[in-house]
Amino acid sequence: MYTLPDRGVEMVIKSVNLETVVGINSALPENTLPEFAFAGKSNVGKSSLINAVMNRKAYARVSGEPGKTQTINYYNINDAFYLVDLPGYGYAKVSQSTKEKWGKMIERYLKRSRQLRKIFLLVDIRHEPSANDKMMYDWIVATCFEPVVIATKADKIKRSQLQKQLKSIKEGLGMSKEGILIPFSAETKQGLEEIYEILENDLN
Repeated sequence: MYTLPDRGVEMVIKSVNLETVVGINSALPENTLPEFAFAGKSNVGKSSLINAVMNRKAYARVSGEPGKTQTINYYNINDAFYLVDLPGYGYAKVSQSTKEKWGKMIERYLKRSRQLRKIFLLVDIRHEPSANDKMMYDWIVATCFEPVVIATKADKIKRSQLQKQLKSIKEGLGMSKEGILIPFSAETKQGLEEIYEILENDLN
């Protein structure tokens, strides 16, 4: 079993506000509301997923140019919690020094955020996890979190390929038997209810 059961959970998004943008040299905010962070490669569809969760078409900027998210973006949802968009990793067309700075930003957030409840790690369902994906997974586990893995772009594969691809991701990342892996499509909204269920459970 690689997915949560469909229980029809629906979250009502009343308000969305990009409240804080943190750059390389900026201090992290001292938030008091729960935070849910999203990590993934630069072209994995992170902004599209965040927009789907927020029930907004283009609030989080979706770019045809990977590597556009170079800051940590805090979206205040319903004045009840934050969705935290971390910089995309693994983008080849930036310098090594820039990659290292982005890595340090992510590391600083994971180690210092006091309100972090859950980390969602996005991988592309069409491919085996990359070395960067595996490194990020291990990095998150080392901070005492087991990430919820979201296999994006599920509408890009045939339904008959689904379980094979999910198994490949689970094995490639070295996920535990209890690890949660959710196939997701920004086009069809497959997997959105499961994500809402996780958010609801951690907020209650």
